[in-house]
Amino acid sequence: MKATRYIPDLITSMNLLSGVLGVIFTFKGRFEIAFPLMLAASVFDFCDGLAARALNAYSDLGKELDSLSDMVSFGVLPALMLYQTMRVCTFSESWLCYIPLVLAVFSGIRLAKFNVDERQHDSFIGLATPSAAMICGSLCYFIAHDQNTFLAAWAAGYLFIPVLAVVLSALLVCEIPMFSMKFGKGKESDPVTSRKRISFLVNVAVIVAIVASLGLNWSLAVLLTFVVYALMNIVFALFRI
Repeated sequence: MKATRYIPDLITSMNLLSGVLGVIFTFKGRFEIAFPLMLAASVFDFCDGLAARALNAYSDLGKELDSLSDMVSFGVLPALMLYQTMRVCTFSESWLCYIPLVLAVFSGIRLAKFNVDERQHDSFIGLATPSAAMICGSLCYFIAHDQNTFLAAWAAGYLFIPVLAVVLSALLVCEIPMFSMKFGKGKESDPVTSRKRISFLVNVAVIVAIVASLGLNWSLAVLLTFVVYALMNIVFALFRI
């Protein structure tokens, strides 16, 4: 039995470990550690698939472990970060602070749908859980880093974060097609999808350049990148591009 067949599962386990650690640091209010751990989880999530394809080491165990890891790192962790951010920014324990936890529930539904939906091999139907998680994680990190911004002021209210959580939850389970960044796979390599990807990458370059030139925190670039990704796909769906 080749030991290499376990490498993808090991990488997936690192995704899970990163998510668990992120949860611990979230409860400690250490978003400067929790969000980088979420980023690390996303890297492991990307690499386990690469390793599985390179080593031809696919397994039912790996598929289930991947979903479980994603549920923790991109479902539970971002929901708790939103909860903790709202609780701190509003200086309250209002029941409204618990609304962002619905994101964890809908992330679980999204992951379950992905496992049984044969349409999502080369693209996505609805917002992928890592994308929603990056919006939440980067937002919480940015607010924690600089509480004098308009985003921090919005988070101090009782509507912004709950509405954000509900909107993201809806996007997770909606039927809006969203292009992936998996290059060279099947119909996702068609000219229309290629133009969408190029347009998105151009927008990312502009975002990074603006954030860097203004000396803003790097997490804002991550936030805007995934917000633009979601908005682009919504516009493409509305106009059937």
